[in-house]
Parts: sequence; structure tokens; C-alpha cells
Amino acid sequence: MTVLELHVERRGSGPALVLSHGFGGSARNFRPQFRAFSDRHEVVVYDTRGHARSPAPPDAAEYTEAELVGDLSRLVASATQPVVLGGLSLGAYTALKAALANPGSIRGLVLASYPSTEPGTARAEWALGFADAIDREGLDRAGEQFVWGQNSRFDPEARAFIRRGLLEHPAHALSAILRHVLTQVSAPDALAPQLRTLEVPVLVIVGGDDTPALEPCRRLAELLPNAELSVVPGAGHVVNLGAPAAFNDLLGKFLERLG
Repeated sequence: MTVLELHVERRGSGPALVLSHGFGGSARNFRPQFRAFSDRHEVVVYDTRGHARSPAPPDAAEYTEAELVGDLSRLVASATQPVVLGGLSLGAYTALKAALANPGSIRGLVLASYPSTEPGTARAEWALGFADAIDREGLDRAGEQFVWGQNSRFDPEARAFIRRGLLEHPAHALSAILRHVLTQVSAPDALAPQLRTLEVPVLVIVGGDDTPALEPCRRLAELLPNAELSVVPGAGHVVNLGAPAAFNDLLGKFLERLG
């Protein structure tokens, strides 16, 4: 396991709140939370390996679940203990696996938009197809085909924004993460025995319009013994940016309950 010097941003003081972004994102995706909670928390955000300003090793073997979880676990260990750990999509999966590996390091867990790409599903096939297209045609053409093209549900302004963000990342790293992580995400039921042992309070958040994530998020809330589910009406997958006021209200109340 290679230890990398990731791009990390910290602001504020007090109980730590560590947040992990989704695939193709960066620390910038948590700007609304970085600003909103740093008056009373040490808020820590970072760029996942292979994303934005963090290193992107050339070897595909550097992009596995174990590597991503190890990176986040080291970041949690460097923050004021114990922390509230959170993540969105791939970041939620990474945060959950880090919490299961070392539950004593956290006092609360926030899981938003848990991904639905377990092996054998349409989303896993999408991830593999996207990786193949990146390797064959390059990131820009693959992204147009799989993410922001004319057949996507995004308007032209949103398509331009998404394209700009995705092209910030090295193509080989995104391809490797799609192949070796996102095609292998464990469904909540596959993790059921471990989930039932995680006693810390958990907030599960999902957008009401995020159809693929609704069922995995519901199952997480059912299987975790101390979890609550919040569905944000009208919000999509990137719920913290699509509905920042609602997301921050839910997160703020959860943090207050933790004390």
C-alpha cells in the first residue's frame, strides 16, 4: 500500500468533520459544507488519489478499495479524535469501509448517495463500459458518451460544468477506479453482518430524484442499528450541491445531536 501526500484542506477548530467526495469530484465539491461548519468544527476535505490536485500514480494497482480506504483512514487519524466522518457516493462507500475498519476512531457517520454499482448490476456494467471507453477513446470522448452527452438529462450549462470538472482528473486514474473500485462496490446486504455491529450514530442522506441510490440508502438505514434516513425532495445524486441548504440543515442538526 503506497502512502501518498494528498491534497488536503482544513479550516476551523473544534470537533473534526472529515468529508470524502465522489468519483470525478474533488475537495471543491464540499465548499458549501466547508464554509458552513468551520465556525464550530475542524472541517477537513481532500482530493482522492488520482483526482484533481492529489497524486495520480501510473500503476493501476494503486487504485483499489484498500488504497482509498487507507488514505481516508490516515486522514481521520490525523484529525482531532474522535471525528464525524462523511462522504458522498464513492466517498460514502470509502467512509463506510473506513468506519467498519476502525469504528473507535469516529463518533458519527454521514453517508450520502451510496453508490449502486455492486457486481452484476447495470451500474457496474456502466462503470466498466466507461473505463473501456476512456482507455480506447480518451476521457473527453468517453465522458461525452457516458456522462454529459446530448442524451444525458443535464442542460447545456450543467453539461459544460460537469465536463470541466471531470477533465481536471488524469484519465488513467479514473479508468482504474472505475474498473477496480466502482465495479466492485458492496451492496448493503452483502455487508449486513458488519453493518449490524456498527453502533455509532449514522445519518443517511439521499436525493429524492436519485433513483439508483434510493434503495441502497434505505437498506443502509435498516441494517445499521443507530441510523436515520433523510430523503431530500427534488434533489439528485450530488445532493450536497444540488440542495445545499437542506443538506446543511440535516448535517447541522445531526452534529448538534452528537454534541
